[in-house]
Amino acid sequence: MIIELTKRQEQIIEIVKSEGPITGEHIAERLSLTRATLRPDLAILTMSGFLDARPRVGYFYTGKDSNQLIKEQVNKKIVKDYKAQPIVISESSSVYDGICTLFLEDVGTLFVVNNMGHLAGVVSRKDLLRAALGKQNLTDIPISIIMTRMPNIITCTAEESLLEAAKKLIDYQIDSLPVVRAVQNGNRTVFEVIGRVTKTTITKGFVEFGNEVTI
Repeated sequence: MIIELTKRQEQIIEIVKSEGPITGEHIAERLSLTRATLRPDLAILTMSGFLDARPRVGYFYTGKDSNQLIKEQVNKKIVKDYKAQPIVISESSSVYDGICTLFLEDVGTLFVVNNMGHLAGVVSRKDLLRAALGKQNLTDIPISIIMTRMPNIITCTAEESLLEAAKKLIDYQIDSLPVVRAVQNGNRTVFEVIGRVTKTTITKGFVEFGNEVTI
């Protein structure tokens, strides 16, 4: 949905700012229009967040400018709606297995899980490349030797916003985040990997946002 404020919608906002709360009928009178003619404009302004409506009271100006409304809409983009399938590998796998998985799945990061299926580590393309430059047999090197271990892993949850996930990718200069769900394992809190967020995921979400709303 593309929302572009028309001149009449801007006039409605100014009327509500100065005279609100005000009914739709009174707004229509001020503009010399019928209530039916005005109804679509009021619906758009209410749905987009510029106005608030209360039954039997009328319309209020929310006090939010375009920047605030855009920020609110951006924050509605949630990780769970965009997360991709995680690519995981067992902690007991070799570096050779990791390299094969990385290229077969065409990803830049692998999430390493233990025998309980809980997140144990993360391996990047750079980690695997660095290991491959040595003279050791890659099938003899456990992937657990080169992985970044918990708790030194940056994660996100399904309920976080894409904006929060994007900030983590930038702040920590990483290419991928595991989307995790916390579970109790005795007295310890461990994490199940339920998805992944990458720079491509973030780009997709914000391109979609740009196509949806222009204020």
